[in-house]
Amino acid sequence: MFLYHYYDASMKPFQNLSDVSIEEARKILKDIASKKPDTQCAKRTTGYMELRHHYEDILRCEFMKKGGNIQRQSPHYMVIEHSPWLASWFENSAFIKIDINEFDKSTISFTYGDSHPTFSPKVNDGKEYRKKLYTYDEILEIIAKYGYPQDWNNDGKYGPERYIEAHIWSDNVIKRYV
Repeated sequence: MFLYHYYDASMKPFQNLSDVSIEEARKILKDIASKKPDTQCAKRTTGYMELRHHYEDILRCEFMKKGGNIQRQSPHYMVIEHSPWLASWFENSAFIKIDINEFDKSTISFTYGDSHPTFSPKVNDGKEYRKKLYTYDEILEIIAKYGYPQDWNNDGKYGPERYIEAHIWSDNVIKRYV
C-alpha cells in the first residue's frame, strides 16, 4: 500500500497551511487564487482555514481516543493509492509516493473520504464511515468492505468520498521528502 501526496511542482511538497497563522494562510491562498485562478486550491472559501482547524481538532481528539501517537499539532495530508481527481488539482501537478511501511502506523489516522465532508454536519447520508476516524487496521477492514473510492467514485457522482485521506501526525518520514 502506498500513500500519495499531491502538490504543485513549482512549490515544495508538504507545505502545510496549518503550520502558519490563519492570517498567513489567507495570504498564501489569496496569492494562489490570483496567480492560478483555475486550480482547486484557488476555489477555497473565505472561512476555509477556520473550518480546517475545526476539523483538525476533531481528527486530533478522535485519534487521541484511539491511542494514536500524535507528534505534531496538525497532520500532513496524504491519500491511500493514486487519486486521479487530486492529481487534477494543480497546474503543475506532482506527487510523492511513499510505501506505508516507511511510517510508524501509530502516527497515521484515516478517514474514508476527505475529513471535511466526513465530519461535516451537512453530510447525513447514513453511511457507516461518516463521522468516523480509523486506525490503520480499521481502515483495512473498511477498504475490504467498500474498496477505494477513487475506483468507484472518482467523479463524485455517488457522494463526497473520492479517496481515503491519511493524516500523518509525525514529521519523521515526511522530512526526508521535503
